[in-house]
Amino acid sequence: MKKLQKNDIAMFIDCDNVSSKYIESIFEDLSQYGTVNIRRAYGNWKDKKLIGWEKVLHEYNIKPIQQFAYTKGKNATDIAMIIDIMDILYSKDLAAIVLITSDSDFTPIVTRILSDGLTVYGYGESKTPMPFVNACSQFIYVEKLSGLQDDKIVEDDNITNYVGNNYDIRKDYKLINLLKQGVEITADEQGWADVKDMSMYIRKNSSFSQINYGFKKMSDLIKALDLFDMEYFGERKTQLMIRIRAKKNN
Repeated sequence: MKKLQKNDIAMFIDCDNVSSKYIESIFEDLSQYGTVNIRRAYGNWKDKKLIGWEKVLHEYNIKPIQQFAYTKGKNATDIAMIIDIMDILYSKDLAAIVLITSDSDFTPIVTRILSDGLTVYGYGESKTPMPFVNACSQFIYVEKLSGLQDDKIVEDDNITNYVGNNYDIRKDYKLINLLKQGVEITADEQGWADVKDMSMYIRKNSSFSQINYGFKKMSDLIKALDLFDMEYFGERKTQLMIRIRAKKNN
């Protein structure tokens, strides 16, 4: 039997609470973090509402776990997932666990996973309650993930409309303060912070992802806010080598 490596990831899908149409985008996003070697999907496969998931199980090599609804009002899927997650924690050496669900009932198990030093990547629909969102190491709204276009900066109209006509990202002070804190903590003596270092600090201390704001890259989000001075550094002058600092009037 192949021994799992430290960059391996275990995925658990609550098929009752997330649509199957987002699975391709989820796998594409996860590819940057490691290899998803354990893939399990939970639900009552006799339920016609899960037919969308049935169609993608074979394509993505996801193992279906049958859960019958023995009692109305009781979620057997949640219980089965939690039991299997606990078994995985004791039997495998993993880097991260992925929970694909929009159900806040999984919040306690996220806390338990984190206590073992593993990363928890959460993916769910916009209906996901905030306790679960905030508990994850990183949480991504799947609607935003599937709508991204590679290497394109979101235009101004989309910046103000992606979460509703009244939203203006430049007035999202919670987001702005989070980014400013990341810059301040990771900045050098001249006030410059490497975008990679700033991003890493923020992700370690919150469930933040720029994807939830409509951007594939952190640098694109920073450009849209127009709150920081930016410059390329190093010999290659690539997107991965950008540093920022707060503008003098901010």
